[in-house]
Amino acid sequence: MAVGNESSIFIHIIISLSLLLFTSKIFAEIFHRIKLPIVLGELVAGIIIGPYAIGGLPLFNGEPLVILDSTIKHIGEISAIVILFIAGLEITPREFLRGGTSSFVIGASGVIVPFFIGYIVFSLYGLGAFETLLIATALTATSIAISIQVLSELGKIQSKEARIILGAAIIDDILAIAVLSVVITMVQTGNTSPEILDIVFLILKILGLFAALIIVAVLIVPRILHRERIWKSQGSIEGITTAIFFGSAGIAAWLGLSPIVGAFAIGMAVASTRLIKQVEEYAKKLQIIFAPLFFAIIGAQVDLRGINLDVLLISAIMVSIAIATKLFGCGLPSVIFLRDKTKSMRVGIGMISRGEVGLIVAGIGVSSGVLSGDVYTSIIIMVAVTTIITPIWLKKAYQKEIEV
Repeated sequence: MAVGNESSIFIHIIISLSLLLFTSKIFAEIFHRIKLPIVLGELVAGIIIGPYAIGGLPLFNGEPLVILDSTIKHIGEISAIVILFIAGLEITPREFLRGGTSSFVIGASGVIVPFFIGYIVFSLYGLGAFETLLIATALTATSIAISIQVLSELGKIQSKEARIILGAAIIDDILAIAVLSVVITMVQTGNTSPEILDIVFLILKILGLFAALIIVAVLIVPRILHRERIWKSQGSIEGITTAIFFGSAGIAAWLGLSPIVGAFAIGMAVASTRLIKQVEEYAKKLQIIFAPLFFAIIGAQVDLRGINLDVLLISAIMVSIAIATKLFGCGLPSVIFLRDKTKSMRVGIGMISRGEVGLIVAGIGVSSGVLSGDVYTSIIIMVAVTTIITPIWLKKAYQKEIEV
């Protein structure tokens, strides 16, 4: 009986993935034809076919047609790893380090400003200390996969502002993980005032681990790939590269970093090898499947059924803070480095989208009993709204340049 049940779950997962991918590609075509970002179409497809909308109809043995279990979510996480590996292929370690100061300043500002503004505003709103801390943390991390996809679609991934967005978002993600680690510890221990030195040490430790990961990747990856005498059979280079970036993602997660950081480091290491063109061609084929799946799965997690007036009010405040703090927190420092208001504005827009960290925070908060149902729903809405508006706004920011 258990075997039959496992088989049924497996079939259900396959059907869910099939529907998510098929619908995302249909909507990608529709949005492409009406000149909207295809990423947005893939997100909307996930919302519509997801388990909280059409996919919730009991059409599979009396159960919802589309499920969103841990397996589907893990496939979404794997898709994010693939997307960030591909993003890493666009920039060599030397180019990344050349923009190190700008990336660090803009990325750090993009974490510090949302966190403190969010904390102050929701403290004044009257929410509890832990709930306020979790909201502030959810406001920090950028979901870079959205902006990368739009910039690639527009052919602007090599532009100065795109490189700053990419570098700053990686720093942003690393610092957001550090903040998340501190806040989770505070929630678990009940300590709302940890030692400043402990926090600084944790952040420096995480930054050090990221630096070590890049150094090791740059030293080892070319040595492995530049062995043409060994890798003679068809697909060996591509297969070995895939194994390495998944392995690096696993090591990054084991070290307490985000898995996408490990994949990004390998992408940069491969970018500095003579096999970059071969790997890029292969990566584009991976992107055809994994990118729409990622965005559809993100969209499918949007549940708008718990909306009430309190949720709408909290969501409106949260979305306003989310947009303003990235737009100005990242856009203003960009002026120093780009010396161009238009390009700096694009950096701010490109950093607006929230994603994985916001969803993780919401999940941790609700499972630990710290977040109320209204605040949990509000965080999900904030993630959804910022994810939906970013591709539209970013494409509009490039409109005049594209028309010329």
